[in-house]
Amino acid sequence: MFSKFTSILQHAVEALAPSLPLQEDFVYHWKAITHYYIETSDDKAPVTDTNIPSHLEQMLDILVQEENERESGETGPCMEYLLHHKILETLYTLGKADCPPGMKQQVLAFYTKLLGRIRQPLLPHINVHRPVQKLIRLCGEVLATPTENEEIQFLCIVCAKLKQDPYLVNFFLEVIQDPVLHLCRRQSKLKAMASKESTNVITEDMLKGQDSLATDTGQAIQPEEMPGAAGAEHMEKEDELPQQADDLSFSLDELNVTSSPESSTVCPNQDYNLVNSLLNLTKSPDGRIAVKACEGLMLLVSLPEPAAAKCLTQSTCLCELLTDRLATLYRALPQSLDPLDIETVEAINWGLDSYSHKEDASAFPGKRALISFLSWFDYCDQLIKEAQKIAAVAMAKAVRERFFVDVMEPQLMQTSEIGILTSTALLHRIVRQVTSDVLLQELVYFVLGEHREPETLPNINRHPLRHRLIEHCDHISDEISIMTLRMFEHLLQKPHEHILYNLVLRNLEERNYIEYKPLCQEDKDVVENGQIAGAIDLEEDPLFTDLSPDNTGAQEWLSVSPPVSPEHPKNDGKTEVHKIVNSFLCLVPDEAKSSYHVEGTGYDTYLRDAHRQFRDYCLICLRWEWPGSPRSLEKCNLEASFFEGHFLKVLFDRMGRILDQPYDVNLQVTSVLSKLSLFPHPHIHEYLLDPYINLASGCRSLFSVIVRVVGDLMVRIQRIPDFTPKLLLVRKRLLGLEPEGPVIDHMTLLEGVIVLEEFCKELAAIAFVKYHASSTP
Repeated sequence: MFSKFTSILQHAVEALAPSLPLQEDFVYHWKAITHYYIETSDDKAPVTDTNIPSHLEQMLDILVQEENERESGETGPCMEYLLHHKILETLYTLGKADCPPGMKQQVLAFYTKLLGRIRQPLLPHINVHRPVQKLIRLCGEVLATPTENEEIQFLCIVCAKLKQDPYLVNFFLEVIQDPVLHLCRRQSKLKAMASKESTNVITEDMLKGQDSLATDTGQAIQPEEMPGAAGAEHMEKEDELPQQADDLSFSLDELNVTSSPESSTVCPNQDYNLVNSLLNLTKSPDGRIAVKACEGLMLLVSLPEPAAAKCLTQSTCLCELLTDRLATLYRALPQSLDPLDIETVEAINWGLDSYSHKEDASAFPGKRALISFLSWFDYCDQLIKEAQKIAAVAMAKAVRERFFVDVMEPQLMQTSEIGILTSTALLHRIVRQVTSDVLLQELVYFVLGEHREPETLPNINRHPLRHRLIEHCDHISDEISIMTLRMFEHLLQKPHEHILYNLVLRNLEERNYIEYKPLCQEDKDVVENGQIAGAIDLEEDPLFTDLSPDNTGAQEWLSVSPPVSPEHPKNDGKTEVHKIVNSFLCLVPDEAKSSYHVEGTGYDTYLRDAHRQFRDYCLICLRWEWPGSPRSLEKCNLEASFFEGHFLKVLFDRMGRILDQPYDVNLQVTSVLSKLSLFPHPHIHEYLLDPYINLASGCRSLFSVIVRVVGDLMVRIQRIPDFTPKLLLVRKRLLGLEPEGPVIDHMTLLEGVIVLEEFCKELAAIAFVKYHASSTP
């Protein structure tokens, strides 16, 4: 109480006294602080009971006033005094000793305000960046301390200054010449200090000694002038103090000294204490402190200095922290989560993951854990997205090796259906959520592998996870099949060339799905029955061997297929678009069509969606420099046996069973195939959307698979009485135009026919849009 009265009385005296020149006033306040240590005998009283906070605030105000009164960039006498007399060094030592109690908070606040309020660059000065570096080491040593808030504020202002002038980061990369010697030297010093008798007396001679400085001018130093990455440490070793200037600092080092975690850590070649302190504070139980620490790391990883990026990934635990926390949060998830909950949980922002179970009307078991995991993954994704290239690559590789492979892959490879479904749903959510190009590449390589040579049947399991996931597209569990297909559908929409190439394109490069016969002059003419030489008549197609020759329904359907155009056999494989469109529209026979009975379900409804989606896909693929026309057949290895690849094989197999599969499965299979058809690559267009290519023996295309399905449908239609009315009723029920009623026989078949008809219209629209886009200048 008496000290507070003294402080009030001092302020009154200062207000009535005549104003002194700024430098004298500044020196007065600093002398008042040093005299406290000379005169006091009670070092246990908290700093808030002294005048020290007031004097520090007055010093700061004087420095700000001085800068405002001078021209930009000019250093005034008060700032010169602060630099020349190493005031920041002394304050650091006082803060480290926390003498009097609470001094560390005051010092951290003074440093923070000084760096934040002074406009001229201070960090290039050795008498600024050296004590700043030392103070950084004190931050994050112990979690949940009273100084945590001041620590994070101080670290964040340093990060902000480095963001403004990235080259300054070189001052904060400490070179450790010999890690073993460095450790031994530090341990020896601690032992020596522990053996001394502790003293709480600071002599007047020590305080006066700091005023007799004649060596250091506090001159700014450029990091380029320093050999190595850390210019500051070139001038002085980490724990060596000036013989005269730092008598006070050295004396105070003996007070209440505790070794920091870094003191027993041997780092290779360099140390990046700013990152280490922030990493420690990310573990704070106070969520606000942890978020601030994450923001500081975000600033540091984005610095363009290669030396800092290399040190950040090689000499700190950043990669381990990111991946270990990902693994911990993933393992904390329930073994069984509803895939719909995983998919629909609100968008996650890493800095705003606060969640209250009581306030959530849509809560489900494990939601808190799921949000925490997705929030941290979002942070990792954003961190890698913002990071300098060297750091980004290192962090992304760490996520792949330490999380994707070590943690997620065993879950995806398990045999438990519940486990497969949950882990696949989580992978699907990660695929949707990732935005960093570098992390996306590692995710793609994790899921698909890095192979780019054509697939063969014996080697389709070269990458076990890819093989397992593709097999899950045809799993006995429809839920697993749908979820895995959805994952691949979203993966195909990601902007990475390797995805489509690995799944499809590498198997179409040689165009050996085509039966190629060099054309002579006679072949160029239209032969009888409107057929092209070498073309396979649908009636003679081996896929139709199960059709009965006397099946009049099938014969009538075949007769409505558009005649083959004599203009078709061009080397680029293009066919007149209206013939292709009609080919798909006419695939489903009239008696199996029901859309023309319902308004708003015509072919034209797909054109708008196809146009928009194709435009989006073109933007994604623009930088991949795909050819505009198919590869010349003369340059292709047509002798090699054709295999459509594991992915298309499974999709074609499922498409062939469309009449016998659940409605939801059919929707997902056709959705993936339509996405594939939209890609503007000439080989994909030819293989999936050109009905008129001459397939090599034993090969199948999307069109031939659908032809086979329609042939089977024609046979089965005749066995179902009132087929067309039932089909129309099912369509209206699916559209919600009719209420649910009694169960209809052959429901799966009828739903499959409706999906087939809609899919053919969708393919026709895609073919039209792609042709129109390619023909438009």
